[in-house]
Amino acid sequence: MGAPSSLTAGLIPKRNLNLQANSAVGVCIFGGNGVEKSHHTLAANQKLGVLLLNTGGPETLNDVQPFLCNLFSDPDVIRLPRLFQFLQRPLAKLVSVFLAPRTKERYAAIGGGSPLRRLTDEQADVLRMALEGKNLQADVYVGMRYWYPFVEEAVEQIKRDRITKLVVLPLFPQFSISTTGSSIRVFRQIFEGDAYLSRLPVSVILSWYQRKGYIRSMADLIEIELAKFARPEEVMIFFSAHGVPISYVEDAGDPYKDQMEECVYLIMQELKARGIANYHTLAYQSRVGPLQWLKPYTAEVLVELGRNGVKSLLAVPISFVSEHIETLEEIDMGYKDLALGSGIENWRRVPALGCTPSFIQDLAGAVVEALPYAKPQLTLRVTAEESDRP
Repeated sequence: MGAPSSLTAGLIPKRNLNLQANSAVGVCIFGGNGVEKSHHTLAANQKLGVLLLNTGGPETLNDVQPFLCNLFSDPDVIRLPRLFQFLQRPLAKLVSVFLAPRTKERYAAIGGGSPLRRLTDEQADVLRMALEGKNLQADVYVGMRYWYPFVEEAVEQIKRDRITKLVVLPLFPQFSISTTGSSIRVFRQIFEGDAYLSRLPVSVILSWYQRKGYIRSMADLIEIELAKFARPEEVMIFFSAHGVPISYVEDAGDPYKDQMEECVYLIMQELKARGIANYHTLAYQSRVGPLQWLKPYTAEVLVELGRNGVKSLLAVPISFVSEHIETLEEIDMGYKDLALGSGIENWRRVPALGCTPSFIQDLAGAVVEALPYAKPQLTLRVTAEESDRP
């Protein structure tokens, strides 16, 4: 059996619906039976670090435009042809200035800024405590891709703390070039040419959407919200995932769509095992710009469901593990209003997992399982072209 990704084996996995829900940590598959004790022994004389990766978000309205500029400067978010890549930063500045006024209104509607840094810091704290409960002492760091604290800042702190073994855990259950892939690309660039970092044993968990603890935690939240409807059995379960341009999947080999569909399948299988057999659907939100993104679009599906007579709907934000603008404003305000205006009468939303104890315990388990596979590395390649390698 294979190991989770280290910085020399960052191959994107192809979809495999036969994988066990508890077996996928990182790129490859490995069994987790009877290894936890050896993990603790392995880590006993090490100074361990865990790096949580997330996108970040503007904390004030004045942060919105520079945050958007950072976002659109990412070549994994706006993928320009090689000939035009010199335009990346100027285009990002132009787009950010254009979008900033409306985006500021959206952040103002949820209190004037993103709660993502605070919520991720809270997840880091409870993850550290969960690891202590497994007899594993670790420093847990937070690195954001587009706002403070940036990944670069987190890595500098890891160096100052003289961490001797590191697990990198992106807080994106499913892998995408534009999320985990982008963060790991930056991580790789920081490591290149750094004498200390190039010798640091690292294990990268590229995706974890199949883990039983995650699947059960999502099913728990859905079950709780369903019970709040007058007729739970009539409720449509509506999974809404963050979209990506279709070219990422079709041209660049991004496994995101396959992983998302498999994730929904696993959650629904868990619900069926509990006697819950509601109808469900999956759609994609947060489209930006004129490009074709993954379909169906959340807004279009909500309108269609309302016109087709669906009266009760439970929205499930499937690619988000923390509350932020896509849940608090886009779903809770925009899509809710659209749904109610389209004929849906009863609306509820499943909260993001946040610090749900079972979820945090499962993340701790993923860290423990990944530790033995940490190796000193120089480069990480996350390329669709290599995904067929054995």
